[in-house]
Amino acid sequence: MIKFKVIYILALSGFLVSSCSNTKYLPQGEKLYIGAKVKVEDDSLHRKERKALEENLQSLVRPKPNTSILGLRPKLFIYNLAGEPKKEKGFRHWLRTKLGEPPVLASKVDVQYNIDLLQNRVENLGFFRAVTEGDTVSKGRRVTAKYLSRPGPQYKIRKVVFPQDSSQIAKVIRENTSKSLLTVGDPYSLDIIKAERERLDARLKENGFYYFSPDYIIAKVDSTVSIHQVDILLEVKTQTPKKAKEVYFINDIYIYPSYSANRMSLSRGRNNVKEYKGFKVVERTTTIKPQVFERTMFFEPGDKYNRTDHNLSLNRLVSLGTFKFVKNQFQETDSISNKLDVYYYLTPNKKKSIRLELLGKTNSANYRGTELSVNWLNRNLLKGAEQLTISAFGGFEVQVAGKDKGYNVYRYGVDGKLVFPRFIAPFKLNSSSAFIPKTQVTLGYESQRRIKLYTLETFKGSFGYLWKENIYKEHELKVTEITYVNSSNVTQEYLERADNIPSLKRVIEKQLIFGPSYSFTFTNTSLVNKTNTFYYKGGLDLSATIVGLFSRKDSATILGVPYSEYVKIEQDLRYYRRLNAKNRWANRLYIGYGLPYGNSRELPYIKQFFSGGTNSIRAFRARSIGPGSFRAPDNANSFVPDYSGDIKLELNSEIRSKLFSIVEGALFVDAGNIWLKNNNKDMPGAKFSKEFLSEIAVGVGAGIRLDLSFLILRGDLAMPVRLPYLPKGERWVIDRIDFGSKVWRRDNLVFNLAIGYPF
Repeated sequence: MIKFKVIYILALSGFLVSSCSNTKYLPQGEKLYIGAKVKVEDDSLHRKERKALEENLQSLVRPKPNTSILGLRPKLFIYNLAGEPKKEKGFRHWLRTKLGEPPVLASKVDVQYNIDLLQNRVENLGFFRAVTEGDTVSKGRRVTAKYLSRPGPQYKIRKVVFPQDSSQIAKVIRENTSKSLLTVGDPYSLDIIKAERERLDARLKENGFYYFSPDYIIAKVDSTVSIHQVDILLEVKTQTPKKAKEVYFINDIYIYPSYSANRMSLSRGRNNVKEYKGFKVVERTTTIKPQVFERTMFFEPGDKYNRTDHNLSLNRLVSLGTFKFVKNQFQETDSISNKLDVYYYLTPNKKKSIRLELLGKTNSANYRGTELSVNWLNRNLLKGAEQLTISAFGGFEVQVAGKDKGYNVYRYGVDGKLVFPRFIAPFKLNSSSAFIPKTQVTLGYESQRRIKLYTLETFKGSFGYLWKENIYKEHELKVTEITYVNSSNVTQEYLERADNIPSLKRVIEKQLIFGPSYSFTFTNTSLVNKTNTFYYKGGLDLSATIVGLFSRKDSATILGVPYSEYVKIEQDLRYYRRLNAKNRWANRLYIGYGLPYGNSRELPYIKQFFSGGTNSIRAFRARSIGPGSFRAPDNANSFVPDYSGDIKLELNSEIRSKLFSIVEGALFVDAGNIWLKNNNKDMPGAKFSKEFLSEIAVGVGAGIRLDLSFLILRGDLAMPVRLPYLPKGERWVIDRIDFGSKVWRRDNLVFNLAIGYPF
């Protein structure tokens, strides 16, 4: 142990010394630029306002210095370590160009350029009397740039005047002044003025002014009207073209479903026009039914042009998935004024495709495995943009070490999914969303074989609908979902173990589940620059609800198979806060509640909740927590811990910090448990009660994530700090942490390797 520490200290010292000597590799007469510091001096600004302005200005300074961590520059060190490669390939070239980073030289710093840049920014923020200066400071062969800004008083908006003439454009602008971004009393900002011009342009586009542009609006600012105040006068430029001031209407709509870049084929195609409800479909042979365009197009001949219908039509055509490229073009008609012909050029995707996927799998129960899947896709099955996907898969999982070694898992199956880009229902849904409502039919089979234990065969099918209100809200309604599970090849070893642990019998029981389900999802996490973002998914799952009204027998069956009766509710709420450019705070609250009734004492096994694992409470192995304070006796189960419950509560909180390049670090705490709704004499302490908070498991840990752009590779190391199965008063185990003990590390440290964030 002592020897290891000495080696570690020597290695670290060598790295520090090498990093500090980066300047010796600089060209003769050059110095290393190590960054800039921007300071704002103004007593009239609050500290928070001053800091915000400093951060704003700091982001503008160029160039950016070499990446540093705690004063060290590892990427520059790697660049120097690799040296000059002799050829443009090989390990040295890769090390220098991919992992390394060339030195940022002080000679590349243009102080006056940065001064002008900072001065321009503060003036654009309303500090018209600002004074900005800067210089460089040398220390040895290192140079730092320092900039000082004295912004002075910030000018505020006193009055905003919109166009007052009698033109149609001025009328539309005045009708929307209540939504103006320019507010009396707010600080002057050039960025806000630009945003207001964009807003007015968007509003005019909604009212038929197809050729209008934000550049046709000028903002005149008068800073002499009062002390530290401005008046803003918005006008339409006198040199604005005539057609930009006119309202345009839709004339003919041409659709080319088989368009290619070959213009000759396009011109010949004009002789093959088929009219359908106002649309002119141009193609030699019918590749897609014209009814599809009736459901996707928001424009009709005679409509006033507006940008919303323009974008919605394009988005719907893209969301069909049938077309590889979607382009459109508006052209003025030669014979009729203020009319636009619309052309949609649709380049089809390959109708059929096949994809082969090979996945590596790992979980916190020390199982490793792989899965091979083959996916066949038809993007236009019945010439109505229907998509049929058939997937066949097979794989295995083995535990290379541990008590479950030898109990390998093999699985294979096939899934089919047919999606119609419309609602197939006795009712009609009119949606203004850019996303087409869809009807989905699924059918699947899976066989899972656990060596030395049993085989489970699962048959499932569903019929339902998917639709999105907008980019944030999505609904999924399964009118019916049927699942049938049957077991076979159950070994004597498993049956003997099930005699001692009756809950194991539930795994191999026949299960028949049928009924509707509904889920709603809201998320605005795509707004990356927003400080607070949310994700919410709520679900309701019902089984045999209608049948249960007519049969209350405990032995109710269909074709000799007892069917499950339950109500299951799930609520998943996530909150993300952007602390600054490099740090985020992620939180999750998950609540699941199952109410078994009728002939069910518990939820069916495949519908129950589980806790622990890579995306749950990471300090515990998958499915190893609870239910409640129950814990099976040591060595009572030689299989994978597989504890489940009817109720679940879980809370997670994680700080995510970008360290450098593609590397991100995290600190997290997870808490939660599962419980049964009813008493189970074989599992004392498993029932949900008013003491549920005292039965919460807690784990903490740290992680490293690699953002490879196409995926996030995550490694988390966690340990439990609260064990719900210990006697009351002894469940917190923080005082028992002993990193120096090999036995403690083996029993408490859990490493999770996964892809993607846990939530």
